Amino acid sequence: MKRNLSSIVLALGLLQAGAAHADITIGTTLSLTGPLSSLGIPVKASLAFWPERIAGEKITLVLLDDASDSTQAVSNVRRFALESKADVIIGSSGVPAVLAVAPVAAEFKTVQLALAPVPRPGGADDWTFTLPQPITLMADALARRMVADKIKRVAFLGWNEAYGEAWNQLFKLSAQKAGLQIVATERFAPPDTNITAQVLKVQAAQPDAVLIVGAGTGAALPQITLRERGYTGPIYQTHGAGSPDLVRVGGPKMDGAILPAGPMLVAEQLADANPIKKVALAYVQPYEQKHGAMSRTQFGGHAHDALQILQRIVPVALKRAKPGTPAFRQALRDALESEREIVLSHGIVNYTPTDHIGFDERGYVMLKIEKGQFKLLETGAAGR
Repeated sequence: MKRNLSSIVLALGLLQAGAAHADITIGTTLSLTGPLSSLGIPVKASLAFWPERIAGEKITLVLLDDASDSTQAVSNVRRFALESKADVIIGSSGVPAVLAVAPVAAEFKTVQLALAPVPRPGGADDWTFTLPQPITLMADALARRMVADKIKRVAFLGWNEAYGEAWNQLFKLSAQKAGLQIVATERFAPPDTNITAQVLKVQAAQPDAVLIVGAGTGAALPQITLRERGYTGPIYQTHGAGSPDLVRVGGPKMDGAILPAGPMLVAEQLADANPIKKVALAYVQPYEQKHGAMSRTQFGGHAHDALQILQRIVPVALKRAKPGTPAFRQALRDALESEREIVLSHGIVNYTPTDHIGFDERGYVMLKIEKGQFKLLETGAAGR
């Protein structure tokens, strides 16, 4: 049964404090407005397909907009913990907000299912588990692809916030391992509307290829500007660009871009033997029946994956404690760290007490944009 969005509490409404103890309360903070709204809106739309119950227990979703602001995300999560007694936290949409929320999740000893790729230390004090693939996995895959494409000199053109900085640092390591030379590094802010100066500096370095690091529609501007300024070489993007909005905004100028992404983005193109295909199609088919062909995004799929995780760990935790209690929150964490081979639309995860990322090479595919469509070039381990 689909979830009625009227049951989700929005930022303009009031938090439902004092929910029944039998309910499993999930506090979700998303970037529904602001520069990261193209990441948060698909997640909200995907939550509408959640069932009303898991393992027989009613699910209460409490959803607030953090306006792409880390401070607001922290405020939202504190409200979830103090007023709604949330059993699980989901969010936020961007790396800076996820990093800001993580200490609050640890303070209240509540599992945080992060919607942005952030490094996690694991250990007893870390309550944050990531749903997107780690940047290290994607950066290594992208560097190997560049080598296969005979690229030697790469220019970096990326956001000047936490997501861009993580890629800046981690891709340097991947490039070094692969024997690639980074010949230019230029940065821009997510809200920027003109980055001509940065693009001209990139072109002056005469790279064999350009790596663009942004997310959602924000990843389109650099490629548009490069093409308008006459750059004809290969362009690579990151999994943050895994959205049809990228093509909608960039149009034909996005053709040719190569990016790593979650398998869900090309679910129909996966081999039938790939266990991810069934889970991905279970999300993609009803979602696109409602929202239109190729309306899926890398980001919306994370909401479906959060559901897959909860459907696995909630029955285990219920054997130990009741929702709304510290014991139940601890039981959820313990189950998350002990359950194995949880199949998601974006990969197969195995979280442990020392690994809160959980992904391996089954969590990526390499794609190329051709005539406004994502085409499968290669898969990770699951499709080999």
